[in-house]
Amino acid sequence: MRIIFSSTPAHGHLMPLLPLARAFRDRGDDVAVLASAAFGPMLDAERLPLLAIGPEMPDLLAEGARRAGVDDPTAPSPAVAAEVFAGARIDLSADAAIAAAREFRPDVIVAEATDYVGPFVAAALEVPYAKHALGPLIPAEFTDVFDAVAERAYKDRGMAMPTPAWYVDPCPEVLQGSGWQPPQGHLPLRAEAHRGPAATDGPATPATLAVRTRPKVLLSFGTHFGTPALLRPIIEALAPLADLVVGLGLTATAADYSDGFDHVEFVGFIPLAELLDGVDLVVTHGGAGTTLGTLSHGLPMVVVPQGADQFIQAGAVSGARLGAAVLPPAGPEAVAQAVTDVLGNAEYRENARRAAEQITAMPSAREVADRLAAALA
Repeated sequence: MRIIFSSTPAHGHLMPLLPLARAFRDRGDDVAVLASAAFGPMLDAERLPLLAIGPEMPDLLAEGARRAGVDDPTAPSPAVAAEVFAGARIDLSADAAIAAAREFRPDVIVAEATDYVGPFVAAALEVPYAKHALGPLIPAEFTDVFDAVAERAYKDRGMAMPTPAWYVDPCPEVLQGSGWQPPQGHLPLRAEAHRGPAATDGPATPATLAVRTRPKVLLSFGTHFGTPALLRPIIEALAPLADLVVGLGLTATAADYSDGFDHVEFVGFIPLAELLDGVDLVVTHGGAGTTLGTLSHGLPMVVVPQGADQFIQAGAVSGARLGAAVLPPAGPEAVAQAVTDVLGNAEYRENARRAAEQITAMPSAREVADRLAAALA
């Protein structure tokens, strides 16, 4: 089989696709990833060929904001998001994507939930596609706007938007909203924390609370949201309460933080799975991958959303009593209070453990790859 995985040019969107991409690769199938050139080194390490197309995310954000007529492209605005993910990205990427995919000759395309180029390519090449969810179902107030913008691009090229044949879903039911119903072609997929290419597959072992005088907290705002201006006040508020491991992502280094932080360890960008062992709680921006990866280890969290779908995860985590949400304009003191509350209430940890059990019971990436392959045989 020949499979293309398609993603918007953002780590938080591409990395959740890797477990299934690896599973197909390890089956002996031919796999390629359709994304921007910046992901070449990461995909080389994964032994996954890159079909490099389209602009990088900063350029897409700028173009989306320009088209929507707003100043802040990171604000959770359906109009900006629709231009970034559907309008601008299709216009600036589709032709190159179709050409690259036509040369690769895929049997199926797997596109992450906010990627509109993969489905466009599937329609142009007349091959089926699977939508790969990132987290809880995105509300219709966003997707309807996305679809309307995308439909114009299809209409301009004389095509109709395709319907996904499968909905690959790593989100456990506990995080879905009330009244949620599985979409057509629903394929549950066991979520896992992002790991390095050399790590082994397998369900996570839920963490056990270590016996220590102070709790251990991971502070991670993903690959791009953890700027020193944002993290430093939170670190100052949390350092008196816990031993901190601070994941710096791709936006900072330890040198950006002066000496004087006791009980704080700064760690550069490494896979989330390597940061979760021995941790009692995670303070996160609420990216879908971080949220599901944290829950796969049975850990409660405090979610401090910064934009995009992070507010969806924050609401889902808080609503399911898997942790707490601290929404703007609340500041670092509110984050510290939320950490104290969650650590002091065993209900959050028990709920997170049950979520981990639910995730472990979901089919593995290899099982999902086998099911998709059988359906296409």
